[in-house]
Amino acid sequence: MASDSNFSSVPILDYPLIRHGRKAEFVELLRHALVNVGFLYLLNSPVEETLVNRVKAHVSKFFDLPIERKERLAMRKSPHFLGLDREQFDFAAEHTNRWTEGQPDWLRLWGPPQWPDDDELPRLKQDLEAYLEELKHLSFEFTNLVEEALELRPGALDAFFDSPKESMSHRGKLIKYPSVSEISGGAQGVGPHYDAGFLTLLLQLSDLPGLQVQNVSGQWIDVILRPNTLVVNIGKALEHVTQNVAIATSHPVVSPPVGSPPRYSVPFFQSISESVRISEIKLDIPPHILSLRDARRPSADRSQGAQALASDHSHTSSNVIAVNHGEYLRDISGLVYLTGRIKSHPDVAEAHYPHLYRKIFPNGAPEFGS
Repeated sequence: MASDSNFSSVPILDYPLIRHGRKAEFVELLRHALVNVGFLYLLNSPVEETLVNRVKAHVSKFFDLPIERKERLAMRKSPHFLGLDREQFDFAAEHTNRWTEGQPDWLRLWGPPQWPDDDELPRLKQDLEAYLEELKHLSFEFTNLVEEALELRPGALDAFFDSPKESMSHRGKLIKYPSVSEISGGAQGVGPHYDAGFLTLLLQLSDLPGLQVQNVSGQWIDVILRPNTLVVNIGKALEHVTQNVAIATSHPVVSPPVGSPPRYSVPFFQSISESVRISEIKLDIPPHILSLRDARRPSADRSQGAQALASDHSHTSSNVIAVNHGEYLRDISGLVYLTGRIKSHPDVAEAHYPHLYRKIFPNGAPEFGS
């Protein structure tokens, strides 16, 4: 059983199986991916193909805008960490923020996004909002499938979402990874990290190597572009609530090599409730499902591999897995997410959360990439 946990490729799950009398097969494959890999390709998702193609067409056009136009959307203007920062444009569904002075800072996180003018990029706002809506519904369908794969009671994961679910603010990004030759000071991509929340659903646009995932031996497995797929990965919150049965896997993104065009991708991040304290909710997980976790190779193998990676990916980050979201074990979810945002975007924190900025960075923020 332990050997199954040392994957050498990311499994591919064909979504239509669940609608064509082969749901049990899909759920079994999902169980393996959750327990042993933490990543999977979702083939032939129900997201409208024409919408996906429109989203793809918007991405390079957005980054080709003149710098002065993009600067109007700078993330540092947003207390919600929405907007442009380092060739990444964070967006979300429209949300009215109701935070008032004296309330917890994490209540400021969900709020209205920034958008370019429609005459600059016609339909971009409309199409990205529609894409968020489709991915939102798909992510909730997928959490129901996770419940089946781990033999939880139906709706067991609903305790970690607001009611109604539709009121929640999920996020997306447009990301450009310039080639090495375009980057000052090295080949900075994104260093090894874990995602927060429950699920990330990633649309890859470029047929270039970049995303990698780490297996138990510390080897880096390329997650190449596959047609008609979304890459799904498990976040730290889902790992914690499933008592480490579902595993979050470390993953960097390496910049394209010299002379290559940029690499583009569009991740969607499924939110959980800001007000939930996940350590206080214990799921009833069957013993034979817990035994799948216990049969994996020891987690120390994976962490040792992560240390070995520091030299292999020194060009992407000198701070390996700096944001690992371990705070979920003690803090309220909104504070965990805010802490991660501050670590990732200290300039935004300095402008809008100065007291937390000083607490996290008492000696000032490190330079980007360290």
